[in-house]
Amino acid sequence: MSYLVHPLLKPESVEKRLFQMDLAARALRGSTLVVMPTGLGKTIVALIVLLARLERGRVLFLAPTRPLVEQHAAFLRRVLTAPEYVASVTGETDPESRVEIWRNSRIAVSTPQVVENDLLSGRMDLRDVSLVIFDEAHRATGNYAYVYIAERYRRDARDPLVLGMTASPGSEAERVAEICANLGIESIETKSESDPDVAPFVHHREIEWIKVEVPEQLQKIRGVIDSLVGERMEEINSLGMCRIDPRTSKGELLDLQKQFSSALARGPNQNVFRGISLLAEILKLKHAVELAETQGVSALRQYLERLAHEARSRGGSKASRRLMEDPRIQHVLSSLENTDLEHPKLSRALEIIEDQLCRYPESRIIVFTNYRDTATALLRFLQSNASDAVRPVRFVGQASRENDEGLSQRKQSEILEKFRTGDYNVLIATSVGEEGIDIPSTDMVLFYEPVPSEIRSIQRKGRTGRARAGRVVVLIAKGTRDEAYYWISDRKEKTMRRQLQGMAEPLPVDSAGSYMSARASRQISITEICEPDEPPEDVPIIIIDPRERDMARLLEKTGLRIVLRALEVGDYVLSERLGIERKTADDLIDSIVYPERELFRQIGDLARTYDRPLLIIEGQNLYSRQVHPNAVRGILATIAVDFGVPIVPTASMEESAALISLMARREHEAGYRDVKPHGRKTSRTLKEQQEYLVSALPGVGPSVARSLLRHFGSVERVMTATEEELMAVEKVGPKTAARIREIVAGEYKG
Repeated sequence: MSYLVHPLLKPESVEKRLFQMDLAARALRGSTLVVMPTGLGKTIVALIVLLARLERGRVLFLAPTRPLVEQHAAFLRRVLTAPEYVASVTGETDPESRVEIWRNSRIAVSTPQVVENDLLSGRMDLRDVSLVIFDEAHRATGNYAYVYIAERYRRDARDPLVLGMTASPGSEAERVAEICANLGIESIETKSESDPDVAPFVHHREIEWIKVEVPEQLQKIRGVIDSLVGERMEEINSLGMCRIDPRTSKGELLDLQKQFSSALARGPNQNVFRGISLLAEILKLKHAVELAETQGVSALRQYLERLAHEARSRGGSKASRRLMEDPRIQHVLSSLENTDLEHPKLSRALEIIEDQLCRYPESRIIVFTNYRDTATALLRFLQSNASDAVRPVRFVGQASRENDEGLSQRKQSEILEKFRTGDYNVLIATSVGEEGIDIPSTDMVLFYEPVPSEIRSIQRKGRTGRARAGRVVVLIAKGTRDEAYYWISDRKEKTMRRQLQGMAEPLPVDSAGSYMSARASRQISITEICEPDEPPEDVPIIIIDPRERDMARLLEKTGLRIVLRALEVGDYVLSERLGIERKTADDLIDSIVYPERELFRQIGDLARTYDRPLLIIEGQNLYSRQVHPNAVRGILATIAVDFGVPIVPTASMEESAALISLMARREHEAGYRDVKPHGRKTSRTLKEQQEYLVSALPGVGPSVARSLLRHFGSVERVMTATEEELMAVEKVGPKTAARIREIVAGEYKG
């Protein structure tokens, strides 16, 4: 065995593989996207390119999650003779500390959101960065932070080079082209497991498909829900605007929903309102069908219970209310509550896991599922029924929802470390586990269900067969969309491989990162782009709340100096006297539907804090939702007259950016250059806090909350009142009283 030799590499730390060196050599010729199956050493290719470019300047290594950042940083520190060169930066790193890290580190490994924030805030620059590595480069689409960073890098760096790495950029040529354009990629380099120079390093990966029968009771439930879908589809067709049938895909339904929303922007239309509501019901019902078919009773029950909670809550969607009022849905929910039936996938998963651990006791197993509820159900099932050899843990994302707390990135890292060391040997993961988990000893990946995405399928399968032979098992419920999803992802994977073979040639880009014709590309290369000028110091500064990051990107392009800082009052500070709150038309309407959003408190704080407060209302659909126009006009009148805050309408985010930029320059030229955020949110009084707490109960709004508090005199007495006592209060009926008692007295099942 031979090893890479370099002054910065520890002896015999990295095995030499010629195909990796070949890819690195090609990547050093120009900005490159490397597409290679997981487990073949994309990180080694990045290391070789990094070492070659380090003498030209600093290196920025980007990865989408904190666990991945820590993984890459740990690898670099382990193999480099100067581990102090490497710094890892995530959102938990103090902003002021990051300034020193960016200035002093030779190699910075970071999440892209942190880099984007610090670029916008002026805490870092990219002029002397000689290489940016984008791990999981398939994310570089839409508004993802990779796109902005790459654009800034091309604009600012003196000697730019980009290396993108992914196992699966996607099967659509347009998507691959978008990724390449966004990152400024000049060529694509691919390797497959069948390539002669790669094959000796590939570990066998056995793929099995195991089919299970859907129980008759679940099939009956599916039939009931399917009949409801059919009724809603017939009703949509009767409106005369479109034709849909049971074969219409979810994607097509979502496209139709967008078309209906666009039609509403042109003016109110009762048929369009009805169509949007029916589509929302159909999408909810189709999701319920999928859960019944592929996940089972527990997941379906929890989903319907969430719909029921939404239907009872203030501001709950009309679609949820109509569904939960249907006696057939009520019957389904009742039958689910009275059955112990579970999907056969649970017992098959247990059999497969125990068999693997019996044969190979040191195995690590990852179980992938699309749904958190299923991850929870499978965890409980294994904990209750599996042998002591099975040590499972749930691995999900950060977002929390009712009765389902997410995992912080710190907790995710701790779980992965315990999985590596064997404290846990079964990782039950949602999509958060699909990218970049490097557990060489993972022997088996179990798909609880197939996924229709070729990217996700490839990512999942790539978690095994890395250091030794691996096994992939896919559970498929017969006669369900599981079968369709399997064939869809299989077809897309094959299409992706064909597309990449055809695109593995230089991809010429112009200075803006756009593709050029073959003839034009002969005369220009990316290295001919002029170095950026130093930014002038005497330009307007604007302070922007980090939640307005998309707008910050647009404003930066107008030449303003951007500072991202959490603002208690307003969204933008243009001078000591001018503060701006920006609301989309939908935001404004939501403040009518959901009073807890406290629009008037925000406007009052803005008017109290700044001599020149301003509200921007963005969008042209202010009167297109099912809210009476006079309610909207009343809100506008209150803001303009009672609070004295001028309102400026804009048609789009771009128009808002142009307006804000113009006002910032006017303030600057007029001498109002001291840009300091001031003012704090108004604290709620005790009375307001009491009303807010009681109004959070189901079926209780601000008005009913005040009635309850006036009647009982305190929050405590409201919470301890009986149903009969509650019903004695004006506006509180039997249903509301029963729900209050259910919430207050019900046992917590977290």
